[in-house]
Order: sequence, then C-alpha cells, then structure tokens
Amino acid sequence: MDQVPGVILGLCSFTHDSAAALLVNGELVGFVEEERLSGQKHTREYPQHAIVWLLGRAGLAPTDVDAVAYNFRPARYLAEVPATARLLLSSATRSRALPRATGFAKVAVRTQRRLQYLRREFPRARVVPVLHHRAHQLIAFAASGWTEAAVLVVDSLGERQTTTVAHGHHAERPCVRSLEEIRDPASLGYVYGAVTEHLGWRRGNEEGTVMALAALGDAARFRPVFARALRTTATGFVVDPAYFPPRVLHSGYPRISPLFITDTCPPRNPGEQRQQVHQDLAAALQERTEQVMLHLARRAHRVTGSRRLCVGGGVATNCVGIGRIVEEGIFDEVFVPPAPGDAGTAIGAAIAVHADTGSRQPLEGVARACYLGPSYPQPRPVLTRWPGLKQKPLGAEAAEFLADQLAHGMIVGLFQGRVEAGPRALGNRSILASPLENGVVERLNATVKFREPFRPFAPITLAERAGEFFTLGQDAPYMSMASQVTAKAREQIPAVVHANGTSRLQTVTAQQNLFMHDVLQAFGRRTGVPVLINTSLNVKGKPICGTPEMALDCLATSGLDALLLEGRWITK
Repeated sequence: MDQVPGVILGLCSFTHDSAAALLVNGELVGFVEEERLSGQKHTREYPQHAIVWLLGRAGLAPTDVDAVAYNFRPARYLAEVPATARLLLSSATRSRALPRATGFAKVAVRTQRRLQYLRREFPRARVVPVLHHRAHQLIAFAASGWTEAAVLVVDSLGERQTTTVAHGHHAERPCVRSLEEIRDPASLGYVYGAVTEHLGWRRGNEEGTVMALAALGDAARFRPVFARALRTTATGFVVDPAYFPPRVLHSGYPRISPLFITDTCPPRNPGEQRQQVHQDLAAALQERTEQVMLHLARRAHRVTGSRRLCVGGGVATNCVGIGRIVEEGIFDEVFVPPAPGDAGTAIGAAIAVHADTGSRQPLEGVARACYLGPSYPQPRPVLTRWPGLKQKPLGAEAAEFLADQLAHGMIVGLFQGRVEAGPRALGNRSILASPLENGVVERLNATVKFREPFRPFAPITLAERAGEFFTLGQDAPYMSMASQVTAKAREQIPAVVHANGTSRLQTVTAQQNLFMHDVLQAFGRRTGVPVLINTSLNVKGKPICGTPEMALDCLATSGLDALLLEGRWITK
C-alpha cells in the first residue's frame, strides 16, 4: 500500500454473522452485526445497514474508505487441495478425498469473487484479505487491553486452521505472533456442530442449547465413544474419521458416520421428544469438549509462559468450558472478548490492516469496549403500529422505578444506549426479571422467550458484590464464563443456578454501565439481593433487538410486561 490508510472498514460477510467495523486513524468508530439492524438472525448478507450506519456516524462516504479488511484469505483454501491426497491412504477417508479437494477449491474461488465484489463497492480502496485466525487473535487480544497474554483461538474452520496458539504483545499497537496451529479435519467446533445437528438442533446456531441440555445427562454413558473420537496429543488433539468423517465443503456429506450412530443413538428429529439418551450424549460431548479445552489452555500456557489468557473463536462461546479453564487456575486471569465468534473478526481484520501498514496511530476504542453499535437517544417510533401500547416518560428516577417494578415481579425489556457487540445482552438490550419470583424461569421460557424449558437464565450482579454469590474469582463483564455458586446463591437465588450447579455470570461496574449498576443497587436495597436475571431482548429465532421498532415488536408479541425504551415506560 502506497500510503498508510486512515479509514479502514473491517468486514465479516457472505458466510454467517455478517458484521462491519470502522477504524479512523486508529480509533474504533463503531461495530455492529447486521442482524441487529436487518432482523435476520445470523445473516450472511453483505452488511449494508451496518456499513451505512458506520460511514454516517463518521461523516464519510464510501469513496473515503482507504482500505477494506476482509476476514478470510482465499489462497489459504487452495493450499488444502493437494493436502487432501493424504486421505487416500486410509479406507476410512478415501471416498472424501476428491470431494474435499474440489470443495476447498470452490470456496477459494468463491472467496476471491467476494473480494472482487468488495473492490467494486469501494473502487478507491485497497481490499485486503486477512487470515481468519489472525483476525480472531487480534480482536481477542486487543479487546483485553493487556500488554501481554497467551491467545488461544478455537473454532470450526478458518481457511485450513481450526485451533491456534499465539502470543500477544503491546496494548496501543497490538501484535500477535502465532506459535502453533491445528488444521482441519481436527476441529472441535466441527464435532460440536455435528452432534448438535444429530441431536435435532441447528448447527451453527443452537450449540448453546446442547450445552444447556448437557447438564441434565450422564456423561459416563458415552464417555468411551468421545474418548476414542476426540483424542488428545502432546500438542493438541485429533478427530477419529471413523466417527466424524473429514469435512467436505459441499452439502450432502454427513458429518457423522454410521459407526457413531451405532455407538450412540439414531438422529433426533427437531420435533421429536427428547429422551435421556439425548441428554447423555450432550453430556458426554460437553465433558470431552471441556477436557480438550483445558488441554489446549495448558498447552498455550506452556508455549507462551504467560499468566494471562485470551480466548477467541466460536468455541469460546462455550461458557462452561471457559469457566472450567478459570477454575483450574492455569492462568491468573482469562479474557473472552464480547464478540468472540466470526462477527468480531470484522474488528480483528481492521486491526490487522492498521498494524500491517505501519500506522503510527495507537489503537483506541477497542480495549474493554462492548457497547459499540447504534444508539437511539430520542427515538420517535409511531406507536399506532402497535395498538394498545401506552407510554409515559420517566425522569431521573428511572433506575429506581425499574428496580421497584422488578421487585414486584414484572418482567421488563430494557432498551438503552448503544447496541452490544457479540451474542449476549449486556444491559443495553436486555430482558430483566427478579430471580426471587417463584416460577420466573418457567414463565420466561414459556411466555416470553418461547424456548426449551431446560434452558437456564443468566444472572447479572454488581462486580463489587459478586463474591457473595459466585466463586469465579474474577470479573465477567461479557457473560462469557460459567461460575460455580455459593451456598448463599443456592439458598436465595436458585432460579439462576443451572442443573450443573453453575451460572453464566455477568458482573457490572459503574464505569461499564452506570444505569445497570444503579438498577442493581436499587434492587438490592429493596430485596437484599443485588442480582437480576438478564437475558437478551428477543424471542427464539430472532436476533437481539437493535432498533426501537424491533424492541416494540418484541413487547407486543411476547409475554413481556413492559419495556423501558430510552427513559419511556411502555406497557400493553
């Protein structure tokens, strides 16, 4: 590149979880997932709404963009084509060699065409493909704000890589040095997705449901199967193709084998009643996933010598696995960014271009930032679209008022400030409820969220009082870690304790989210318990509500009692 780019647009697009981020002279202007604006969950569409918002926020036009950073590098797919010859050496994999080679070649061509599309959209910009795992590594490390840390990325597939260990350095000008990699077909994300689909849930969408289901099962039943299927090695792990045939990037190629079905159970249809065998299979999958994650964390510690760990990639959303790493004490502290999955690589790709082109501007606005999307400080939605809704403005006592309503058993949607980054509602697009109410979990699942009755709900609490109820021993600002609970929590707030004895915790400081901090303090004064249930402002199958209109739809079509929308109390 002839000159250092001042305006860098980072993109995750055309695969799943489309998103966009914008860096201007090293400062993160914003980041948002396209689904929060389009209403299409996990959309793969070009993030047009996100880009328009970002450029508008910065007062820029598409012609002002100097560089577009894309989160995949097509040439790396091509490298897998000759490597598939190794599959010919085994009868278990031979039939997949040719389709796998052609699949990776087609994806390489398709990715190149996507880069050409971006060049047409931004003719004055240089389009830079960034290695997928490097984008994951950079956002995981940069978001931590640390000056040094081990970085572990575990996902389904990034070009050829599925797992990488790196060492991150410097906070203002983050850089990561990759040390070790594991390549496909050894993929923890691939295995978890395959079993999720086998159990009747959507791969790439409902792995969290399987993680929740696991708490109800007995892992011992299928423990030997997963010990054979996912074997650890000195530097990582391998996947037995007899159970999980190598990935083929075409439809019509099963991800599990007849042997896996014989040794476990037939596939469950989505509408079929779940049985104990399904719970046991989920439990064994989750147990082995945690064991492999712990093994990888120990490896990351060994090769970096670091006392801190950043974790990224889709598998980093497995909060129970992350909680196990924290509990083992391998590291002094563990960090997961608010958007550890592919959406967050839009930021990581932009950081890569910023770093690689020699900019002297320090990176700003990324470290410990999670409220990065659009805000609507004075929304003017036309309530005539929602007959029967009533509203009244609340003044400076909004936090006290909300806490009082929650203490009296109401379930309330909260829409305030900028949209959160990542898959968790963090107090700006949340549904809040009292964990002290009898039957609150059943009511939330059945009439508000419309989801499976075994799904747990996460607690949000004051960081300064978290130790009274949770044993995690570190802050958890992004709801990315499952914590064991204290006897006080079991006695006073069993509604937020899952069947496995853990809670997916979010801790809040006044600096992070002053309004939520005030609400928790006010609720604590009324009840003695500064803990609320916090779940995302959406119903099953819909994305977190990014706009006022989406939030009002959620109120009108669900069992929510009320919505606090930027200081206005809206009821049915």
